[in-house]
Amino acid sequence: MSQRCMITGKSPMSGHNVSHAQNKTKRRFMPNIQDTSLYSEALQRWIKVRVSTNGLRTVEHKGGLDAFLKSTAKTKLDPALRPVKAELENASAKKKA
Repeated sequence: MSQRCMITGKSPMSGHNVSHAQNKTKRRFMPNIQDTSLYSEALQRWIKVRVSTNGLRTVEHKGGLDAFLKSTAKTKLDPALRPVKAELENASAKKKA
């Protein structure tokens, strides 16, 4: 399973464990990725996402999943979220018409 955040794009970083004697061994810094579901009010359903805790804070700061998807360019979204953004745009267009 991918260790990549669908919202922020955070992924594992590499670095070193450094001992007191300055011996360096390779290690990986893993992001805090959670499997969660976010509710879309416009689509009236839950969307499953793999998101970091920082990504959850970003979504909440933007005002929810719908507001985040509307304000983010399609090219900057994770490929799995692009169809959701298209559905959201179609739903809002039908609501206006």
